[in-house]
Amino acid sequence: MAAMSAAATLRNPTTLHHRNLNSAAHVATFPASLSLPSKTAVAAVKWTPITCKSAATADSAVQAPQTAGDSSDRVFNFAAGPATLPENVLRKAQAELVNWRGSGMSVMEMSHRGKEFTSIIQKAEADLRALLNIPEDYAVLFLQGGATTQFAAVPLNLCAPDDAVDYIVTGSWGDKAYKEAGKYCKPNVIWSGKSEKYTKIPSFDALEQNPHAKYLHICANETIHGVEFKDYPTPKNKTSLLVADMSSNFCSKPVDVTKFGIIYAGAQKNVGPSGVMIVIIRKDLIGNTQPITPIMLDYKIHSDNNSLYNTPPCYGIYMCGLVFEDLLAQGGLGEVEKKNMKKAEILYEAIDSSNGFYRCPVEKSVRSLMNVPFTLAKPELEGEFIKEAAAGKMVQLKGHRSVGGMRASIYNAMPLAGVEKLVAFMKDFMAKHG
Repeated sequence: MAAMSAAATLRNPTTLHHRNLNSAAHVATFPASLSLPSKTAVAAVKWTPITCKSAATADSAVQAPQTAGDSSDRVFNFAAGPATLPENVLRKAQAELVNWRGSGMSVMEMSHRGKEFTSIIQKAEADLRALLNIPEDYAVLFLQGGATTQFAAVPLNLCAPDDAVDYIVTGSWGDKAYKEAGKYCKPNVIWSGKSEKYTKIPSFDALEQNPHAKYLHICANETIHGVEFKDYPTPKNKTSLLVADMSSNFCSKPVDVTKFGIIYAGAQKNVGPSGVMIVIIRKDLIGNTQPITPIMLDYKIHSDNNSLYNTPPCYGIYMCGLVFEDLLAQGGLGEVEKKNMKKAEILYEAIDSSNGFYRCPVEKSVRSLMNVPFTLAKPELEGEFIKEAAAGKMVQLKGHRSVGGMRASIYNAMPLAGVEKLVAFMKDFMAKHG
């Protein structure tokens, strides 16, 4: 049924009655008397014929909005997070917003303990397990609080207060994780890239690990500095384990989960909206928390309750589930990685072939496929670059406030066309200002 203005609807009680023909409760809430519009006002209204439909037809109409919008209205969003989502996923969520698959309610309205949401979270977990080939001896938890909360949760669940742990610090997020751990255990930075402005990753053989460390912690991809592990270190202590913050490259490529004791990742970069935190943890590591651990940071509580100890971020989990479906439909993470490598190659090539007009400070062997920082040889042009890019519908290209310059985040959902448009713009901008 075509949309009608609110004013026209209120002036026509007959139409209201027809629209709510099967809802006496709605009709009963109307005022006892309504003043009828003048003949002139009635003539001015553009009336739309009403077609009676069966309940099934009406229900399906709700699930498929008549005006889906124009893709040309959307920008290429290079934000580091929350970040762009696949447009087809957004369209599906739009179609299911009011009435999720015939349930008569939105996912936003569902009880998190009802059968409808139970099916949503179970399928999301099953699809994530399929994407990453997660073994049965690992638990998958859908939590809240972002990666920053996990900076405390990890040591609280794995360590006693006097236990030693090792941290490799390759950027700002690794540094924050190390500092937070200091409240709950005895962390030691065995390598830091701070002196070289976080542009490198160390040789693993040269690392002096503590033979008694309970775990070795890394940030797999540093969102701010654009440094990414291409391989992963192995803890030298046989009873130790590897822990990784994978927030900004989660599900961007295949990962051997069995190399890790814990993987944690915020959803808002690659797999969903902000508000969802995913933890993948080996089950034998669950249940050894420090006595001071808040209940909401206890992995056992969440594992025992299938991530439903309290109300979870239901809609965010639903959106993650739609993204997981989309990634599987693309052929899995192997195919996704190929697309990401092509996008990154095009962008880095444009930077490296600019004769210094653009520059990426990160060592080539560890450049991120997700976050590409770069500077201009003439810093005074950065403001103009951002302004002109935005005019061309390319937004959120300003670098993090702590490092400046530019940063293009090209996560899974950034289409190749977006990167190609950015590269073409960069070349035109260089031609004008070089």
